[in-house]
Amino acid sequence: MDYLRRLSDEELSFRLECSGAVLIEGPKWCGKTTTGEQQAKSLIRMQDPDRRDGYLQTAATKPSLLLAGDKPRLIDEWQEAPVLWDAVRVSVDRENQTGLYILTGSNSVDISKIRHSGTGRIARMRMSTMTLAETGESNASVSLSALFQNPAQDIAARSDLEVEQLIFAACRGGWPGMLARKTDKTRLQVARDYVDSVCETDVSTVDGVRRNPLLAAQILKSYARNISTLAKTSNILKDVVSASESVSEDTLASYLRAFERLFLVQDIEAWSPAIRSATAIRSGRKRGFCDPSVVAAALGLTPDYYMTDLQSFGFVFESLCMRDLRAYTAGEGGSLSYYHDRYGLEADCVLHLRDGRYALIEFKLGSHEIEEASAHLRKIKSLVQEYNKDTSRPALREPDLLIVITGTEYAYRRDDGVFVIPIGCLGK
Repeated sequence: MDYLRRLSDEELSFRLECSGAVLIEGPKWCGKTTTGEQQAKSLIRMQDPDRRDGYLQTAATKPSLLLAGDKPRLIDEWQEAPVLWDAVRVSVDRENQTGLYILTGSNSVDISKIRHSGTGRIARMRMSTMTLAETGESNASVSLSALFQNPAQDIAARSDLEVEQLIFAACRGGWPGMLARKTDKTRLQVARDYVDSVCETDVSTVDGVRRNPLLAAQILKSYARNISTLAKTSNILKDVVSASESVSEDTLASYLRAFERLFLVQDIEAWSPAIRSATAIRSGRKRGFCDPSVVAAALGLTPDYYMTDLQSFGFVFESLCMRDLRAYTAGEGGSLSYYHDRYGLEADCVLHLRDGRYALIEFKLGSHEIEEASAHLRKIKSLVQEYNKDTSRPALREPDLLIVITGTEYAYRRDDGVFVIPIGCLGK
């Protein structure tokens, strides 16, 4: 089937202009190799069963031979021969050019076999699963980048996504492999297969530590129950212990580190500006996955379940929005945090750009909570303004945008300056 352009295509092209080599990182099955192939002029697949032994022998003898080929040269599953990392670094130093190599594969590599970090030679870029804009389910009629450039503009757009379609899209996820599937049932299966693969194999191979697949699945299930919340690790541990044999804190931490290395678990850190006492601002991590479909897959739930439990789906909806915001701002160095204090004031997401601009964002599936969400965002902005009245201390930048992202139909700018944007309208 034809390749659907990814947001990462533009970023990869830019990175190749800046660096001698680019390492594409991200969750398994998110499309790293396929994206790399679009710009590579030659390719070597280290896990090709017909050639793998020969490749490994060559890598052990003279790895530079595997780098020969038209540039950029894509080295897929490079970690099969970790010496290739240093070979790429040396080649970049020697040729003193940009755009020579693209590296893809998992991060299950023995770092003791790598002699140099690659700093200054090998750039890293993060890929996510496909956003709603990439799958064509968002019409991308509201540009996030354009809003940051002109925060005073008015917007008028309409989403074509019904709630039922949004629920299916979240449960199916943004895995490129689902594009070739012909039925809704087979598309939903991709996320389930992903979770099974992580628990059965990847959680152990990522660092060479043998782990129990059943326990891995149970931990993911507990994480899924607590998605988009500030659940403490101790609470997750209690949940896991109640459903299985005794598990220690160290064991749980080991599994969670493995999930993070696989880019499966992607928690959100707290934003802690000085607008409140430090003891008033909650600082735990908000639980998150790389893709919203992991929640339904880990819990064994279907779209039909969420059709009758929209309250639970609200947490999955937040996970979907977080995924898309990461991807839409990756080229601008975007990062995510959240704000929540003990007075009940919150912003589900604080979207930071590399240059210091930021947006305060709330996620609301329906329209009845938009007013309250807008009030929260305005209150946080007013706290920043109040803080800045004391000129004896460094001023805090005021938020550039206040946004409520919804599952509703229409996008518009409220009289108070808050943007209401359906996720089905949002794009880069």
